Amino acid sequence: MADARFEDGDERPLNLFAQDGDDLGVISALVQDSVLPVTEMTWDRKARRFVALINRFRWEDRAAAEAAKRPVERVRALLTVSDVLAVRTQGIDRQDRDTVLSILSLTWEPGMDGTGRLVLVLAGDGAVAVEVEALDVSLRDVTRPYRAPSGKVPSHDL
Repeated sequence: MADARFEDGDERPLNLFAQDGDDLGVISALVQDSVLPVTEMTWDRKARRFVALINRFRWEDRAAAEAAKRPVERVRALLTVSDVLAVRTQGIDRQDRDTVLSILSLTWEPGMDGTGRLVLVLAGDGAVAVEVEALDVSLRDVTRPYRAPSGKVPSHDL
């Protein structure tokens, strides 16, 4: 039996889970530069679940797109956090339904006995802090990839 080769893989939607800081680093890299309307974030207190429907830049496809000289892509994805105790926002006007948020990163601030805070760091000094009983995050693509409307790879001015 031979080792698997990258070329043998086919394109499939992402379906990833994070239960520790290392796992979360992978998801954070994949959601960087995702955008979403403020209306696409929901906290279901009864189910103890926070969900954001994001338009994710497909970082994992960037090199292949550039090599094939084809447009870069985005995909709609669900970012789900389970075992949620509380959600707080900073620097976001939740009443302005036209607000579009841009995710810069996800950070994990561990607490006592597995508890902690997941922070969605947003462009423009905004943040969403999700207090959890335990880190349980999933990222699942829910649509086919589509051409990124800007046609450009996101960049950050330093």
